[in-house]
Amino acid sequence: MVSSSHEALHRIFQQDPGLFARAARHLGVAFPPPVSTTELSTDLTETQPLERRVDTLLRMDTEDGSFLLAVESQGRPAPDKPASWAYYLSYVYAKYRVPPVLLVVCADRGTAAWAARQVDIGPRQWPSLTLRPLVLGPDDVPVIDSPDEAARDIPLTVLSAALHRRDPGADAILNALAKALKSVSADDEDTATTFIELTEQGLGTTQAAELWRHLMAVDLSFFQSQTAQQLRAEGQAKGRAEGRAESRAKDLLLLLGHRGVEVSEQDRERIVGCGDPDVLGLWFRNALTATSTAEIFASAGESGTAER
Repeated sequence: MVSSSHEALHRIFQQDPGLFARAARHLGVAFPPPVSTTELSTDLTETQPLERRVDTLLRMDTEDGSFLLAVESQGRPAPDKPASWAYYLSYVYAKYRVPPVLLVVCADRGTAAWAARQVDIGPRQWPSLTLRPLVLGPDDVPVIDSPDEAARDIPLTVLSAALHRRDPGADAILNALAKALKSVSADDEDTATTFIELTEQGLGTTQAAELWRHLMAVDLSFFQSQTAQQLRAEGQAKGRAEGRAESRAKDLLLLLGHRGVEVSEQDRERIVGCGDPDVLGLWFRNALTATSTAEIFASAGESGTAER
């Protein structure tokens, strides 16, 4: 089963395709930033009943030409993966006729070292194909622990947090990221929410995830507009009123049952369906002496069910 942390390590490049060029600089490889980006289908299934899917596939159009970026999130070494990756690259090159680049993102140092190996495919005397993945691991992306630096590149900071989630510096990254997100304007509320969720997914089940949830529980409202905060407050008030109404309706029915007042199904629905705690409170007081539900409702200025 694919984990949320697995998804975050490649979906971050869907959210910000330009992150690839910035991150690749830390590998000593210079890619120009994309002028435009097209998200392509990740389904590499053949006509035969064999399904193959790359995690993320992007067409990157730059001033220096176009290439396909295949991003794979790898949690542990898998002996069959190099062959699958070679297939992915060959397939997308044959399909789109655009040169591909494979980026493998690993939060585990051992897995990153394994994935970075060059794999020659073919006989020793003449390899027909050489697989050379670019790999981003914890040692390839810096620890971003400054709020100012985090604010300059929030997607890279999210990636830094995910890759360093088990490192001692994880707490500093998350604190810097939380402060940087405060600079996101109300117009970018959806984007802020996306990065908050990607960060939590990328942290998986580590202790850093608990810290992030705590930070968001304290500061979750900082990116919300005044309108959103007002709607949230109104929703909470409405929920409290509904809770009081439900409780008073139950008390009223219990009282009527205790006093032996007959309650028809229609009357019961009327009581349960009343969402006004004040009206229910008036009915409850009337029920202390009333001998029928008609008296209760009539006392509230309404006609009883017996009259309908």
